[in-house]
Order: sequence, then structure tokens, then C-alpha cells
Amino acid sequence: MGGACGYGDLYEQGYGVNNTALSTALFNDGASCGQCYVIRCDNSKTGWCKPGSSNFAVVSATNFCPPNWELPNGGWCGPPRPHFDMSQPAWETIGIYSAGIIPVLYQRVKCWRSGGVRFTIAGFDHFYMVLITNVAGSGSIQSMAVKGANTDWIPMYRNWGANWHCLAGGLIGHGLSFALVSTGGQNIVFQDVVPAWWQFGQTFNTYQNFDY
Repeated sequence: MGGACGYGDLYEQGYGVNNTALSTALFNDGASCGQCYVIRCDNSKTGWCKPGSSNFAVVSATNFCPPNWELPNGGWCGPPRPHFDMSQPAWETIGIYSAGIIPVLYQRVKCWRSGGVRFTIAGFDHFYMVLITNVAGSGSIQSMAVKGANTDWIPMYRNWGANWHCLAGGLIGHGLSFALVSTGGQNIVFQDVVPAWWQFGQTFNTYQNFDY
């Protein structure tokens, strides 16, 4: 399934090794998948920061850190606590790993990606699910629609993580276009990015990406 965002192999999908799972307060039911944050160890509250005032990590949100209800208030990832369960390479950029958990300062920032947005098509018959990856700018998608060669624009809805779905006819055997709006408000139409010979399970790369 590729984690709660559905990305699968993070390195292959362009997210590298600086990634993080988000707590309930930040994950927003998957709407935050792909967003980027700059994180610094708060050396005013702990002695476990890595030496050097310039140490910070820029991470991509690629998974969900669920609450542990066997612990008080769901533990570190229970609401309303903001928490980043960072990959080890990212963690070791800012702190001494043996500390386990450290206080941090964080801010959402622009994402930089290599290449364009990618679309992976799954589903069957009249059910279509599209995984959107490698999103730059705001890193996440607010809304999207699909258009076949002989159809009007068909709204798609977030199914889970970075997967969007619709129920429609007239798409199999036809070229597809997608209209996406990023959470930053930028609208891009990916015209005819999927050829008529597409099949479920295929991924299609584009040359367009978001600035914000």
C-alpha cells in the first residue's frame, strides 16, 4: 500500500530519504501528503540538538503517525499534539539519535522536486483511482478532475492519502487529461498526458509542476 499516503518506494517516487510521518493534528486525513517542512531542534529546551546553530532538515510528509491509545492522550502522535516521526537520516541532521524524541521548531515550506507531476492509474471497469506523486510547490493537491477524449471534466475525490477516485464511463481506451489545483491555489491542466493505450497500473510522467 506504500504507507498512509500510498507513495510506495519513496526514493523511486522522488521523495528521497528525508521524510516524515505526521501526527493526527498535522496529517489532516491525508490532505497533507507530500507537503514539506523545515525542522530545527529547539536548543533552548534540550541538550540533545546536534552541535551547530545552522542544522536543520527539510522533510516531505509521506506517512501517518497514528495515536497509541494504550498511552495517555494517545502518546506523542495523539491529537492535538503536532509531532514528526522523522526518518533516521533526517533526524540525525538535527539531533543526537539516541535521544529518541526532542523538541523542535517547524514551518511549512515550498517543496522542490525533480521533474514533473506523476500520475499512476489504478482501478477497474468504471472505478478509477489516480495516485499523484512528485508534486512541487505546496506539495499537496486541493482538488482535481479528469477528462477523457469524449467526456466533459469529471470531478475526482480524495479516496485516501494521495489517491483520488471517480466513478465514470468513457475513459478506457481514450487519452486522458487532468486538471489539478494545489493547496497553494495554483491551477494546472495536464493536457493529454495519458495516451489512449493506457492500462491500469501504469505511471505517466509529465513536464509540468507547481510553483506554489
